[in-house]
Amino acid sequence: MKSPSPPAPHLARTAPAAVLGGAFVLLWSTGYPAARIALDHGGPFTVLCLRFGGAGLIFAALAWAAGVAWPRGRAALHSALVGSLQLALQFGALYWAAARGVNVGLIALVIGTMPLVTAVLGLALFREAVRALQWLGFALGFVGVALAVAEGIGPDRGAGPGAYLAVFAGLMAISVGTLYQKRHASDVDPRSGLALQNLSATLLLLPLALHEGLRADGSAALLGSLGWMITANSLTAFALFFVLLRRGAVNQVATLFFLMPPVAALIDFLVLGDALSPLKVAGLAIAAAGVWLATRAPRPLARAAHGAPAPALVAAPALVPAPCRTAHPTRSLSAPPAAAPRSRRALGG
Repeated sequence: MKSPSPPAPHLARTAPAAVLGGAFVLLWSTGYPAARIALDHGGPFTVLCLRFGGAGLIFAALAWAAGVAWPRGRAALHSALVGSLQLALQFGALYWAAARGVNVGLIALVIGTMPLVTAVLGLALFREAVRALQWLGFALGFVGVALAVAEGIGPDRGAGPGAYLAVFAGLMAISVGTLYQKRHASDVDPRSGLALQNLSATLLLLPLALHEGLRADGSAALLGSLGWMITANSLTAFALFFVLLRRGAVNQVATLFFLMPPVAALIDFLVLGDALSPLKVAGLAIAAAGVWLATRAPRPLARAAHGAPAPALVAAPALVPAPCRTAHPTRSLSAPPAAAPRSRRALGG
């Protein structure tokens, strides 16, 4: 018998938001070095099809084994559209732009504005409130991203206007997709919803993978990196992203993406032996401070000063730990990538 409602697993429903947020940032950031390795052994669209196709089949098997309800009708279309935006368009556009010669440091810097773009779109389209302290946090977060990727920014390799347009398309895809998922596609079961997202992205990218000749050398490095991206990134990190969006505010979840480039730089240092310069360390510290400011709960006095009544329900606890964080709830009801190493840090997740 199919489950009538789509509850998240017990751990995801009860774990503190800070724990889920920290795990999400760490796992998402590991996708950057994994993508660097995979793209040295396969075509970009082929790698994406293998990743999303594998993840989609596993999510479908998990949904079938648990007997959960599948989205139908309009709900299925919502999930498919989220997959088209957040997976197919975002990753496909960024991979293609990098292949056409756009500097990956510049890609990371542009995608690093994702939390800002999400906040502006949410404010303009849905009246999503953004507090002054959150804007300050966004500014610090972007400064942290800029410092983390500054050493990787250099001249392009003859990229044309279309390649730069693709970078902008990738930025808008993750920003709009995050807002859209929160409003229309976060109330389904994560297993069936993510199965539809990944399989939809696979179908959209498959013609491009066929066009590049399904290029993959079948090496152990490719299989290992693909296995990691499927299990750690697509299965676990995206499931955490799904749960965080369901539980918290769009702006709070989006702000976590400020941490991706500096955390990825640290992972590159530990795993791939890349240099960890003082500039990158400073970027990590400043981005962390910005995320803490943007996700900390407002004080009741500040809420009263704006004439806003206290909400009856806790909507979105702060997503990062802080030594002096208050326990008061936040009003926002609504929450994708910043990032890139000296080679392909902008292409992970």
